[in-house]
Amino acid sequence: MVAFFALAPLFVYPVYLMKVMCFALFACAFNLLIGFCGLLSFGHAMFLGVAGYAAAHAAKVWALTPELAVLFGVACAALLGLVSGLLAIRRQGIYFAMITLALAQMVYFFFLQAPFTGGENGLQAVPRGRLFGLVDLARPGAMYGFVFAVFLAGFLLVWRIVHSPFGQVLKAIRENEPRAISLGYEVDRYKLLAFVLSAALAGAAGATKALVFQLAALPDAHWAMSGEVVLMTLLGGLGTLLGPVVGAGAIVMMHNHLAHLDSWVMVIQGVIFAVCVLAFRRGVVGEVAQRLRVPL
Repeated sequence: MVAFFALAPLFVYPVYLMKVMCFALFACAFNLLIGFCGLLSFGHAMFLGVAGYAAAHAAKVWALTPELAVLFGVACAALLGLVSGLLAIRRQGIYFAMITLALAQMVYFFFLQAPFTGGENGLQAVPRGRLFGLVDLARPGAMYGFVFAVFLAGFLLVWRIVHSPFGQVLKAIRENEPRAISLGYEVDRYKLLAFVLSAALAGAAGATKALVFQLAALPDAHWAMSGEVVLMTLLGGLGTLLGPVVGAGAIVMMHNHLAHLDSWVMVIQGVIFAVCVLAFRRGVVGEVAQRLRVPL
């Protein structure tokens, strides 16, 4: 994966690859929550959106450097994750999912009405700035390197979390929550921490995406984006590390090559989702891992 993203700019348009990495990080963040903790969120786009708007506002209005703008976006997403998590984790299953969806819609309409977000036009002409005051991110190569570093750091953080004792407890909660409680683990605290970590990583993706496209827009906070990240994760492989990256690449490629079909793209996505659920329960990477008997 690292070799692919390091060499791909030689053959593929860099902005396209940066979009793939942003959505791959977003999908990895979502997978941390559902794939390893068993919590299905239908409102994860609110973290992508709030971080995008926060980073764009910080860079454009406050003239912060790009690294500080991204960190500010991550902090805002983590704070929103803490507040929404405290409310959502009180319930389980479909009730948890519907609470996150309701909160995400509240955030979406806030962005639509707030005076500083630009409404339906979003925040445009966001400056990329100079990284640490030295590296001009207006150059495509420098911007690509920055996005690649953010994506790789986020991916490694997910890998470390999954392979830590904390990650093992999350898997135990996913498999059998009553047994985890009987062993003495404070399940709600673990769930909340996983929710905040997932929100922060999704925020890193949203903040970076806002700098790449120099735009923070409403679609990033819409419920349809929450549905797309579910599809990315399921298509790639739920509970795998590489699955969300592959799923994000497939969905972005689909949007890119089928854009001329307009709204029919949603229909095609629905068909792919149905086929994946019926025929590839483990997703693409999950099925490959099962055949090779190697954890991916």
